[in-house]
Amino acid sequence: MKTIEQRRDALSARFPQWTPRTLDGWLDLCAEQYGDRPLVITDEATQSYAEVAEESRILADALVTLGVKPGARVGMLMANYREFVPFKFAIARTGAIAIPFNFLYRAEELGYVLEQSGASMLLTMTGFANLDYMEMLDTLTPGWETAPTIGELTQVVVLSTDRRRREGARTYQDLLELGRQHPGAAKSGHQPSDLGDMLYTSGSTGSPKGVVVTHDAVLRTGYASALTRAYDDGRRILFSLPCYHMFGYIEGILSATMVGGAVILQTKFSPEAYLAGIERHRADDILCVPTMAVGMVECPTREEYDISSLSGILCGSAPAPIWLWEKVEELFGVSEIVTGYGMTECGGAMTLTLPEDPLELTSTTAGRPKLAGAAGVEGTDALCVYSVVDPVTGEALPEGETGELVSRGPTMMVGYWNKPEATAEALSADGVLRSGDLGRVRPDGYLEVTGRSKELYKSGGELVMPKEVEDLIGRLDEVSQAFAVGILDDRWGEIGALVIVRSPGAELTEQQVVDHCKKHLARFKVPKLVRFLEADDLPTTPTGKIQKFRLVDMVSKSL
Repeated sequence: MKTIEQRRDALSARFPQWTPRTLDGWLDLCAEQYGDRPLVITDEATQSYAEVAEESRILADALVTLGVKPGARVGMLMANYREFVPFKFAIARTGAIAIPFNFLYRAEELGYVLEQSGASMLLTMTGFANLDYMEMLDTLTPGWETAPTIGELTQVVVLSTDRRRREGARTYQDLLELGRQHPGAAKSGHQPSDLGDMLYTSGSTGSPKGVVVTHDAVLRTGYASALTRAYDDGRRILFSLPCYHMFGYIEGILSATMVGGAVILQTKFSPEAYLAGIERHRADDILCVPTMAVGMVECPTREEYDISSLSGILCGSAPAPIWLWEKVEELFGVSEIVTGYGMTECGGAMTLTLPEDPLELTSTTAGRPKLAGAAGVEGTDALCVYSVVDPVTGEALPEGETGELVSRGPTMMVGYWNKPEATAEALSADGVLRSGDLGRVRPDGYLEVTGRSKELYKSGGELVMPKEVEDLIGRLDEVSQAFAVGILDDRWGEIGALVIVRSPGAELTEQQVVDHCKKHLARFKVPKLVRFLEADDLPTTPTGKIQKFRLVDMVSKSL
């Protein structure tokens, strides 16, 4: 068996220089090299690289026949079904911009992103997870089957995911038939530097914004993931994290293609489904967030599954304690456990711990900038370069100090769609991106992320860093999770509030929390409000991040 360094060296040797490509151009190259290998695996079907490439060509011909032009926006309201992958690459073939929407949107949210993005076509499931998308469209734009009227939308295509159909609506199968009738309709001509994707921010700090990135940017990030994690040839990655998010899209689909690997798609998470999928499809790797890893560790039937093929885990979106990784290593025999950090605006995860790193780094840091070789920042082997600035003034801070993390590199977003002011606030003219996250770059190059600059609040005229309060309370045995937020107050302007999920069986009181804070914190940092919630009541994004702006609303409404 090859060592990590041998695997990494082999992958570096395959990319001695970086050649920018379009997404469809990259798929075609992979199909030439790995034609018969599986690219997409589900419990129902398996599609090879050659089959995905061919289906994407047929779909692209259909899209162009229906009027999709270069630069047009095509929406996808799709969970991790097999069809996601060929349709995604089909959009790339037309030169249009793909918009994989969050499929958990409700009608009002869906209406907002459809209008804001200017999508001219939408591929939608009929229903998923108790959501009825056809009913949503009935509310937003009656008659959508033949003549939608919301924003610039002119075409809706339906993929039946619950055996329902709608009279008059064009189906995914209709697209395939149309494409076969018009072979060659889609012409190449778009460039690697053209916009390829618009991914809406998950909304952890407010209304979603459409982040636009190029074909080349996401391919660089996918390669950097494979290189940093030292993929072996043919790696198989299982995940249920949605492909509309950079996590599933880049760390899953695109990174796997760098070594002729495959993605094993699941539409929803359960510990049993992950374990069964690993056994059935001999997965080498899984993508997850900490709560999913905990679920697998605590799964009462885990010993019934043969998961001996599993060698790697990427767990992101939130920090996790070292005991969790020690348990994963002990119970699952997995030693290559990594975590990372990034944001949609960067082009996905920009940092990762190395698979050979000690677990302490996985638990206490967010990793170091991904190794990217020829695809990275010129003069370095890194995908991007991080530094810190004063969160208020934007002035550069000395090395090692805590401030707002900023980054630069070849994968940064082009901007927010139709939001020039928001773009200017986040992205400088010379390509430096302000993250809104607080942290520091350690002397060894690893990042420590301590919170959100927008989450800072003033108490008694002094700035409070929520993570300091959260860490103090989070160390109590009676506390499972703790979140500090600032709440508007008529008298004080702003006050600190603490939202706590108790450990099972704990009887912690508000007064005990306040007394503990008074003992260990300066007076202005002591929260004036404490609220207790159940874990299931916490507002989260689909990737497990706590939406603190919604916590603020929940606490404010309880006053």
